[in-house]
Amino acid sequence: MAERVGSVGSGSHFSARTFVFLRQLARNNDREWFQAHREAYDDEVREPALRFIQDFAPHLRGISPHFRADPRGSGGSLFRIHRDTRFSKDKSPFKTHVGIQFRHDRGRDAHTPGFYLHLEPGGCFAAAGIWHPDGTTLRKIREGLVENGQAWKNAVGGKAFRQWMTLEGERLSRPPRGFDPDHPLAEELKWKDFIAVANLTDDRVTEAGFLREFTRLCAVGAPLVGFLCGALDLPF
Repeated sequence: MAERVGSVGSGSHFSARTFVFLRQLARNNDREWFQAHREAYDDEVREPALRFIQDFAPHLRGISPHFRADPRGSGGSLFRIHRDTRFSKDKSPFKTHVGIQFRHDRGRDAHTPGFYLHLEPGGCFAAAGIWHPDGTTLRKIREGLVENGQAWKNAVGGKAFRQWMTLEGERLSRPPRGFDPDHPLAEELKWKDFIAVANLTDDRVTEAGFLREFTRLCAVGAPLVGFLCGALDLPF
């Protein structure tokens, strides 16, 4: 994004030190180093993230009362820094980014409609939508596209959405089986993820007023989330 959606507001949560720690962790991704620098992680990454979540809660309620900003240190909106390496060839024990998800209050995991903030040196972004839905959920979303194509167009066709957000994710090479390949939304039916992304610079994340900017980006992405909730029979 070339310009800001909005950068008013006071106070900042994250700082340049947040990204310094993440860069250091990427170079020293082992348990011994992390334990020796646990206090820095708490001070520069974990605690700022939990404060951000807590402060975002009233703003999120203004977008929808059905999404949660949960500032618990475990089991809340902040994803664990520890990686699940059970099924991965990469046995690095720690993530080198911060993931914060504000999911629907009926959602039980990350693969549910919500809003998301990703902090990674050189790769920060805000997002809205659903990532890697299971087969049943994905089929319901696609059926929603077929049954209510105009609602989809309204959700992703607004001026603000097109200006600030980009649809991203994995796609099929052809329309999915069981759906008309000549349907007017055949290209949209290929999506396996339904995520709208707004890229952010590290500097913008650390500016005073970023909470307000993130709130506005979530509001821009809200029509997409609302469409997904409607397709999944969830209140918005």
